[in-house]
Amino acid sequence: MACSACSAHVERKLNSLKGVNEANVSLATRTALVDYDPKEISLEDMKREISKAGYDLVIETGRSADEINRREFSILRRKTVISWIFSILVMSISMGWIDLTSSNIAFTNQICLIIAFINIYWCGRQFYVSAWRQLLHGSANMDTLVTFSTLIAFLFSTFNTFWGDETWGGRGIEWHTYFDASVMIITFVLTGRCLEERAKDGTASSIRQLMGLRPKTARLVNGTSTEEVPLSTISKGDIIEVRAGEKIPVDGIVTKAESFMTSDAAYVDESMISGEPTPAEKRAGSKVLAGTIPSQGKLCMRAQQIGEETALATIIRMVQEAQGSKAPVQRIVDKAAMVFVPAVATIALITFLAWWAIGGNAALPHAILSAVSVLVVACPCAMGLATPTALMVGMGKAAQKQILIKDASALENMRKVNALVIDKTGTLTIPNPNIDFTKADNIPFEEREQLKPNAAKAMARLKEEGIDVFMMSGDKEAAAHYWAEKAGIEHYRSEVRPDDKQKLVSQLQQEGKIVAMVGDGINDTQALATADVGIAIGRGTDVAMDVAQVTLMGNDLIALPEAVNMSRRTVRMIWQNLFWAFIYNLVCIPLAAGALYLFDINFQITHVGKRVNGFLERERGTQFVATEMVIMLRMFVKRNKLSLI
Repeated sequence: MACSACSAHVERKLNSLKGVNEANVSLATRTALVDYDPKEISLEDMKREISKAGYDLVIETGRSADEINRREFSILRRKTVISWIFSILVMSISMGWIDLTSSNIAFTNQICLIIAFINIYWCGRQFYVSAWRQLLHGSANMDTLVTFSTLIAFLFSTFNTFWGDETWGGRGIEWHTYFDASVMIITFVLTGRCLEERAKDGTASSIRQLMGLRPKTARLVNGTSTEEVPLSTISKGDIIEVRAGEKIPVDGIVTKAESFMTSDAAYVDESMISGEPTPAEKRAGSKVLAGTIPSQGKLCMRAQQIGEETALATIIRMVQEAQGSKAPVQRIVDKAAMVFVPAVATIALITFLAWWAIGGNAALPHAILSAVSVLVVACPCAMGLATPTALMVGMGKAAQKQILIKDASALENMRKVNALVIDKTGTLTIPNPNIDFTKADNIPFEEREQLKPNAAKAMARLKEEGIDVFMMSGDKEAAAHYWAEKAGIEHYRSEVRPDDKQKLVSQLQQEGKIVAMVGDGINDTQALATADVGIAIGRGTDVAMDVAQVTLMGNDLIALPEAVNMSRRTVRMIWQNLFWAFIYNLVCIPLAAGALYLFDINFQITHVGKRVNGFLERERGTQFVATEMVIMLRMFVKRNKLSLI
């Protein structure tokens, strides 16, 4: 799947199948969560139907989705590099930087034709396949625009290469080729997709990283001895021994604990669950969770929740559901394409029929040229490049400010955020790693941790932008209140668990808010996946960064309001690009269709036939001056508008 339209198409296809109750497709993770009746439909049936739609559904245990994604990205990167080489060659030949022959223009055009054809076939074939699928389903997207523009430019240029002089030159009509346009459009769009795919590489592995937190074996207690057994053999009620540095395999209750610091207690690192760096004291009767790690001492525990019942398994499941249930973001240009492509085709057809009707068969060459001129002039390169170019530049500008945006939808959505949920420890504050965790409760707050650089300033700027900030902390009430007040945050909650963060995000969304979640740990992954925009801290866990759509690579939290402003500027530039593309087409399409000539014959309507014949003999007149004006305007818009941000 290359875009949101692809994931939406697959989701619709799955939901249309008999026996499928509900299907959610995630573009970010390239996974599908399907609730189906195995009596009515099988996985093989789904795979067959999805294959008919032009996509691959991986259900075989021997195939790796990660390996498929890596291979596809490698192919995309190779195609992008090759397309750039072809673009440079065609531009150099077309502009005369490489003079193949000073006397034979036909030979030069033929060389450009061959290069452009190879580029379309090898580098741009995916756009044509996607556009064909969209056509079969009565829709259009970004790929339709790319296909429409490049195909028109290529076919018209090919015709002119072999029959230009015969068809147009003999009538005194100046003709051009546009092979450079067909190649450059494909190159720019491929570049945008390559950068986007590179940025979000690794997202699909987040679930597997979470699963890797679960140990494969457990140390089962048999009387006075212990035996290491597969985790799958553990039953509720079994007694398990866990030593320092080992992962607790299941949820349970401590029956015995000891450490060199405390004879009847062990200390367990629960930061992945609570987010707090201070190890928790565990005595007989205390609850322990799968995936947490004793940092001091050892303990024995009675298994209570095993397998899919554990808290870690719940986190994994909720992350899967949250990532899969996100509604795909339909890009602005995809919506515009639904109207623009058929509108231009209709105008071209009307232009052809009008000139043919006015001038009869004698005007047929002019009718064809005018219709093609409309298609070439309206070649939606400006519209097609408006979104990817602005997104590419926006992501680049964000990267300069140490904001890694790996999902274009996040860049679009951040501008609409009006509620932000932020974790405390490791996100808002920096914990002191040198404190004595056995005496942490007696240490002043400022010695235990400190605010990150510009944290209070960042929160104030977010408030000025109309964004409500909610701080969530696994710490006690006194500590949470202190740091919320210190950072200037009005809304906060203390002693929260991972599902509490996710519930708050969902609650705010139900109230109609667009929510961003900022976190750094595994305990934040549920909320990060559920939020409209997930923002991770670069020095946090790999899992959090994989689940999130945005990563702040530095410790300076001023990057948060900067990311919001960058999103607003980028989307504003997209709309500006589309506006200028619209104005350009509004002005230029009538000129290409021959509007100036129609004004010229307004007073001699009774002699239309003679006037058309006369016009065809002096075709190098008014309309072609206008056509050259159109071409210059087109280049001006492309070069001076699309590159600004």
